[in-house]
Amino acid sequence: MITKTVLAVSALTAGLIVPAAADAPVRIAMPVLSGPYPVGTAEVHLIDRGRADPWVGGARELMATVSYPASPVGERAGWMGDGVADVVDRVAGPGELGIPAGSVAWAQTRRHARTAAPAFGKWPVVVFSHGLGSLREVTAGLVDDLASRGYVVLSLSHTHEATAVEFPDGRVATAVSDMADPAERRTAIDVRVADSRFALSALTGGDLPLPRGLRRALDTGRVGIAGHSYGGFTAAEAMHLDRRFAAGINLDGAMGAPGVPSGAVEHGLDRPFLLVGADFVDPGTGAVLEHSHRDTALDPTWARFWRNQRGWKRDLHVHGGTHYAFTDLQFAVPRLRGLLTPEQYALVVGTIEPRQSLAAQHDFLAGFFDLHLKGRDRGLFDRDPHRYPDVRFIP
Repeated sequence: MITKTVLAVSALTAGLIVPAAADAPVRIAMPVLSGPYPVGTAEVHLIDRGRADPWVGGARELMATVSYPASPVGERAGWMGDGVADVVDRVAGPGELGIPAGSVAWAQTRRHARTAAPAFGKWPVVVFSHGLGSLREVTAGLVDDLASRGYVVLSLSHTHEATAVEFPDGRVATAVSDMADPAERRTAIDVRVADSRFALSALTGGDLPLPRGLRRALDTGRVGIAGHSYGGFTAAEAMHLDRRFAAGINLDGAMGAPGVPSGAVEHGLDRPFLLVGADFVDPGTGAVLEHSHRDTALDPTWARFWRNQRGWKRDLHVHGGTHYAFTDLQFAVPRLRGLLTPEQYALVVGTIEPRQSLAAQHDFLAGFFDLHLKGRDRGLFDRDPHRYPDVRFIP
């Protein structure tokens, strides 16, 4: 199963020798946005008073980032707050990704999105969900790039399952759930779907304080959803339960597991859905395994979904990419190459050229939503893309 392969990454990296940290923390440079529009951004605090938090009790509380086409004014937003950066610095150490503590200036990195910049135009809305036990900050580059292509993107943190969530009053909520427990993984998907539906309602309902012009910029009749890893599973399940989501993308996420059923897998969807898979290296044999609907041993959920999917579907494979390639680690880790062993670098980045990987991701994510939310067919999904030799469709 793909979930076991993902969990094996941490164990494998823990046994590698980690070089000493750099004398001064490395600053990460975000890639320039590929779309034609400057981007504004705002942090949104959401409280669902009608739903109890299953992990700690009390009203369910979330943080989200909204990114949108905007006037190029204001200060560039930070990648992550100080509280989240402190947690990331600890968990990205030798026991996880192999990035030595103190070697990266996480909180000093700046996005290209500008804080509270005035919005303009009218754009489709896309909800984005991070991976299991991850955090929304590490997909900020992907989210901002999609916004630069003409979308309002709402990126969620799933509190108490996410690595860290920082609230406006300075509180930092860390993960308390046990994702090795199938019962808690099932709770997590239910909570994530409810988070996504609530956040969409809150954004479009008119009560949130938003930057100038943003409320008018929301095209609530054209809504999509996407996610990485368990966030991709979240996207499919949210579509299964909520018809407001007209199209969805799963970036390399298994869709269910033993004890964690999936309505989307068992019944399919009648709306467009894109699967995007990477390669996995078997830690025991070194064999390269393709995550696609054709490999039932690695992940049988994609095969079942493919058989049952009733709407438009494609399975896009990124050869040489890894599970982490769909996060900001794809551009951050190459900047840290001198701090990692070759084995650690390959586990995170893979063998694909990082800039080509990012360019393909940005093009296909925007192209999918252009096709299904804007009705603009750029021909990306008609045949294998010659522009990206490491990307192909799995029939």
